[in-house]
Amino acid sequence: MLLTLTSTAPQAPDLGFLLHKHPDRVQQVELPAARASIFYPEASPERCTVALLLDVDPVALVRGSRHGGGRPGRGGPEAAQLSTYVNDRPWAASSLLAVALGKAFKTALNGRCDARPDLVDEPLPLTVRLPALPARGRSEDASGMPLVRRLFAPLGWEVSGRSTPLGAQMADWGDAPYVDVELAGRHRLADALAHLYVLLPVLDEAKHYWVSADEVDKLLRRGQTWLPGHPDRELITRRYLGVRRRFVDDALDRLAALDDQVAPSEQVPGAGGASTGGVPTTDAAGPEEVPRGPLRQQRLDTVLAVLREVGARRVVDLGCGEGACLSALLADPAFTQILGVDVSARELVRAEGRLGLDDPGRLPDQQRARIRLRQSSAVYRDEELAGYDAMLLVEVVEHVDPERLPDLEASVFGASRPRNVVLTTPNAEHNVRYGIPQGQFRHPDHRFEWTRTELRAWAEGVAGRHGYHVELRPVGEDYPEVGPPTQLALFTREDLAQEDQA
Repeated sequence: MLLTLTSTAPQAPDLGFLLHKHPDRVQQVELPAARASIFYPEASPERCTVALLLDVDPVALVRGSRHGGGRPGRGGPEAAQLSTYVNDRPWAASSLLAVALGKAFKTALNGRCDARPDLVDEPLPLTVRLPALPARGRSEDASGMPLVRRLFAPLGWEVSGRSTPLGAQMADWGDAPYVDVELAGRHRLADALAHLYVLLPVLDEAKHYWVSADEVDKLLRRGQTWLPGHPDRELITRRYLGVRRRFVDDALDRLAALDDQVAPSEQVPGAGGASTGGVPTTDAAGPEEVPRGPLRQQRLDTVLAVLREVGARRVVDLGCGEGACLSALLADPAFTQILGVDVSARELVRAEGRLGLDDPGRLPDQQRARIRLRQSSAVYRDEELAGYDAMLLVEVVEHVDPERLPDLEASVFGASRPRNVVLTTPNAEHNVRYGIPQGQFRHPDHRFEWTRTELRAWAEGVAGRHGYHVELRPVGEDYPEVGPPTQLALFTREDLAQEDQA
């Protein structure tokens, strides 16, 4: 099976730096039951193409796989046994190719390039060619080229290709379940590889290895920047995880939390405007709106802007979860000391993987020295959390039982007393724009959701009791009737503000 990736950026052979593969050499990577060869069919200043050729041993694949390398056959035991060895695994792009992609280009997929770090975040004009891409679908899904476009087009790829008949002498049999596809777009290389890594198995809807709980973490790690806002994220999740309901529900709930939407299992039919990817549709509050990017990204950008505004350098992210804020803080050298805190050991393990702290070779030593993780709770006093310039409570307070809010207040504002506290929380009044009935919350783990008046009352009470000044700000578009989707409260210690003015 073959995949080619072409860059037409100025100094196109710089692609070799990003991939950590020299254009003048053929390199090979050994995988279970397969060997991947990486080479460059062309490498001129105007155009550079890398090819990944995977040579699969179908017998070794069957012997090394819990379920065999092929699809179940029909027509009795003999047919099923034959299909185990005679199948499309050696030449059709599938999870085998995704695994090879992940191993051959691991450093590029992780967004790292020590030789040319300036290239990592640069969008490149890229073209991907997949001559034999499976694109099967069930009755409720599209198949063939429509399915390929449905998955790749929302990510900014121009999709072209064609289906082919099963054979020249078998026109009556229709088209083969494979398409010859070309994808063209301008992307960071790490993003382009992540799209392929996730969507190749999705299109094939089969994996050559056992799908375990680890696959949920893998899906979110590779899809964290684009999957939450994809219009077909449920379809992608379901097909990637092999329709294992427990894993699918877990993944969808976590994706919904990242994108601030109601999880599909929590949506209420006929509730006056179903959720549509976080962007309101026509309803009583106003006309159809133009998307401004996922709310989670707007919130993250706002929080970072506030931290820069107050001059924070030492930051605690209390309730850091999987590390979305930590990743952004780590990317900015202005933040010299970063502490991620969460009560869940499982979330800290996920944050460790997301940040690359579990891979000694992924982060430079200077970057690794700036960050650490700690298991602790927002409602218990912890001396390790004292003395920081800023403490973040980003989408945390609504997960605390109301009767424990005094404990949170005492630990954060009484014991830790950071110079600044940046708190964000959903605005309950805005829920009508998502079609959420009154009394229901955006996420099943929320204990409450405040209106603007309720947040102001709580925030001003906390500030008055502990010597802070508080300022409330909107995050996302602020509607006159229902306010913004997210509210932000910036607390600043009054004694330090007076010192700064003096």
